[in-house]
Amino acid sequence: MEDILNITNGDSAANIMKKAGLPGGFLPWRDVLHDGPVPENLSLNELSNVRARFLASLGWGNLLTISDDFKERNELLESFENYSKVILWFEHDLYDQLQILQILDWFSANPSNKTQLFIICTEQYLGSTTAQQMKDLLKHITPVTNEHLLLAKKAWAAFRAPSPESWFSLLSEDTSKLEFLEGAILRLLEEYPSNSNGLSRTANIALSLIDEGETNPAKLFGLYIKTEERVFMGDASFWVILNQLLATSPPLIQLSSAKQLSLPPEADQKLSITTTGKDVLTGNKNWLDIIDIDHWIGGVKLTSQNLWLWDNEASKLIHSN
Repeated sequence: MEDILNITNGDSAANIMKKAGLPGGFLPWRDVLHDGPVPENLSLNELSNVRARFLASLGWGNLLTISDDFKERNELLESFENYSKVILWFEHDLYDQLQILQILDWFSANPSNKTQLFIICTEQYLGSTTAQQMKDLLKHITPVTNEHLLLAKKAWAAFRAPSPESWFSLLSEDTSKLEFLEGAILRLLEEYPSNSNGLSRTANIALSLIDEGETNPAKLFGLYIKTEERVFMGDASFWVILNQLLATSPPLIQLSSAKQLSLPPEADQKLSITTTGKDVLTGNKNWLDIIDIDHWIGGVKLTSQNLWLWDNEASKLIHSN
């Protein structure tokens, strides 16, 4: 039996692979790269330290535990030449596409003549497959070529750059070797503050749904998911956005009990839009005039001195300073 390392987007997919009886070892790539800092000029281990501190700051785990998980992950990746074949199993959405870029960029810097590298990337959400469906995905296995590696290296560098201009410019280039990358590039740009009201696409959708009368946080998340062509955001990331809308002064939304939304939400926690929220939603006020922005998207740190906006109608970036 071939010795295979299967790298995939999380524990759910890895568990289904095991249930399906797929051979080899399994490496879940646990990182929400579309949230928080991913700065340039750091090694994998150095970046992992940055990511661990950020994830712990959100309350998504203990710093030591997260750091140890990253260390274990990186050590297993670095041992890839112990395997005859590495298979990357991923999806078409932003969450997965960023992970693909990170992993392929690492392999571009760590080539091997011993180990074959393959990728499986489809529109099938791996965490919701059956064991048989997971096995059937093997028909989509594709060898990773130098073209894959060069494109991933360029895109990963663009994602980590301190300006989003290189990331935006990828939309004018041929990215078809990674067939779902173009959609991921555009979807990330839509998370920049809008030039119309300062809200990201996700925040704007959430606020609109609350304005339309949805008060239940769990149902709100379900409705939001239906607006995504390629679902990429988990409830924990969505909760961060909702809590930001709750925490501004004045707030854009209100919570019936407590000052912060819990995950999972408590039964008596209901959301409602404020007058300020309505004004922002209609464009009569701009959220960026209310908040002191300090927010990372990849390698870009958005502040009042370094503010990039997204013009959705014109599909272009605007540097406001």
